[in-house]
Amino acid sequence: MVTITKEAEGYLEALADELTISPTRYEQAVARYESLGKWLHRDASTVKQCDPQVYSQGSFRLGTVIKPEDENGQYDIDSVCELAALKKDQLTQYTLKELLRVEIEAYRTAQAMVKPLGEGRRCWTLEYADGAQFHMDIVPALPNGTSTRLLLESRGLDAQWAGTAIAITDNKHPIFYQPTTDWPRSNPKGYAAWFRSRMAVAFSRKRRKLAEAAQASIESIPEYRVVTPLQQAIMILKRHRDQMFADREDVKPISVILTTLSAHAYEGEENYRPGPGLHLDQDGPVHLLRWRSVIYSQPV
Repeated sequence: MVTITKEAEGYLEALADELTISPTRYEQAVARYESLGKWLHRDASTVKQCDPQVYSQGSFRLGTVIKPEDENGQYDIDSVCELAALKKDQLTQYTLKELLRVEIEAYRTAQAMVKPLGEGRRCWTLEYADGAQFHMDIVPALPNGTSTRLLLESRGLDAQWAGTAIAITDNKHPIFYQPTTDWPRSNPKGYAAWFRSRMAVAFSRKRRKLAEAAQASIESIPEYRVVTPLQQAIMILKRHRDQMFADREDVKPISVILTTLSAHAYEGEENYRPGPGLHLDQDGPVHLLRWRSVIYSQPV
C-alpha cells in the first residue's frame, strides 16, 4: 500500500480548497435557478398550474463543482425544470420542451439578458452577462418515479432511489415528436441521495467540527460549506482530467464516471490513502483514487 506524508496530505487539502467554489459564487448560482422558479410561479405564467419545480443537478447539487481554469471561464449551472403536475401520456417531448421555451424566453427578456436563448439536445441554455461567469442549462422534465420503480423491480434491481426519477426531453430521440410513454430517463435527486449516503458519516463529522470551531450549532452550518474528502478527491480528479484531456475532448471521461467510481471506492476515511494509480493515463485507461488501493485500471 502506498502511504502519504502529512505534507503531501496538506498539499492535497490546499489544492482542493483552491478548486472549491467560493460561498459568494455558490449563493449566486442558487439565486439564478431560484429566480427562474419564482418566474414560473408568477400569476401570468403559462405553466404555473403544472407545478413547476426548478432545482440543481450535477456538480452543484453534489458539492463537487470546481472553479474554471481560466479566470474568465464560466460556471455551468445544471438544473432541471420538472412540471410535477403533468404526465408523459399528456404531451410529447417536443411539446414539453416548447412549453418551457416560451417561459424561459420570456424570463430572459424580462431580465434584459442580451445573449439569445441556446438549445441543447436535452436543455435550454441561459447565457448571463460576461461578468456573471454563469450559464444555466435547464432540462425540461416530468415525474417518472412509478415507471422507473416498476422497471427496476421487474429486472430484480434495487429501486430504493426510484421515487424521484424523471422523464426528460432529447431532440435526438427517435420519437421526440410522437406521443409515447417511452421517454429518456434520469434521476438527479436519487443519484445525489445515493452519493450523499456514501459519505454520510464523514459529512456529519466534518459539519460537527466546523460548528465546534465556530462555536455555533450544527444546523447553522450550511451544507454547502461542508466538503468531505470524497468531494475533495473528485474535484482534484476532475481538474486533472481536464488538463490531461485538454486536446482530446472526444475521449475525456465524463464527470459522472469519476464521481460514481470514487463514491463506490470511498469508505468514510477522513484523510487521503491513494493507491499508485492516482492519475489519468495518456493512453486512455482511467485510474482512480481508491483510498487504500487502486479500484479501476481498465479502459473506459
